[in-house]
This record gives sequence, structure tokens and C-alpha cells, in this order.
Amino acid sequence: MYTFDEQTISDLHKDARGFRPRGAFFEVWNQSDDDNRQAIWDGLIREYDRREEEEARMEREALVEFDKNVNAIIEAGAGNRITALRWMTSTEEFYHRQCVEGWVYKQGILFTDYGRELVEELMHIVEFEDFLEEAC
Repeated sequence: MYTFDEQTISDLHKDARGFRPRGAFFEVWNQSDDDNRQAIWDGLIREYDRREEEEARMEREALVEFDKNVNAIIEAGAGNRITALRWMTSTEEFYHRQCVEGWVYKQGILFTDYGRELVEELMHIVEFEDFLEEAC
């Protein structure tokens, strides 16, 4: 059986539910025996797995949608991917790399291999404004 410390269970709770546990959770946790703690742990693992599966599904859908948008813009007259990406980003203001990452994040694909490659691609495509202490 695993020995649980509060930091580890707090980390798992955050990964599974998106936030750190509060007092009520730790009241139950601290009053639980090893078997109940194991059951809580196992439940959080199942929640984490479901969350990961849902995020992966959403990323796959976002990738398909992004690819469709790029292809539609190419067909609408852009002619090629670089021009399509330039058109897609033309209404945005980019001051630095974080702005590019923010744009890709809004597409729902930043944390994918494709998204990371797209950031690198866009770094050579977008026009950067002078940095004026403004957030993206």
C-alpha cells in the first residue's frame, strides 16, 4: 500500500479536479484509515484519467477544426499555408513569443506537438509590434 503525504494527495487532487483540496477534504482525509485513503486515492486517479481522456479528445477535435480552417482559407484565396496563417493572425497584435503562444492556446492546440510546431512556424510569419508593456 502507498504511503500518502498531504503534498502528494494535494497535487493529485489538483491534477484530477483542477484545484487544490480545501479544509473539508483534508478533514475526511485525516480521519480516514489506510483503506479509505487508498479508496480516495484510487477515485482521484480515475478522475484524473477521465480528465486526461477528455482533454485529449478536445485537443483532437481542435486540431481537426484548425486544419479545416486553414484549408478553407487556402481555398478561399490564400493559396498556401503561410498566407493562410498570415491572414488568420492578421487581426492580432503580437509583441513577443508569449503572444503567439496565447493565440495558439486560444485555438485549443498549444499543448500538442502540432501546436508547438505551429508556434515555431508562426514566429517566422507574424509581424511583431514594438513592445509597449501591453499584454497579449
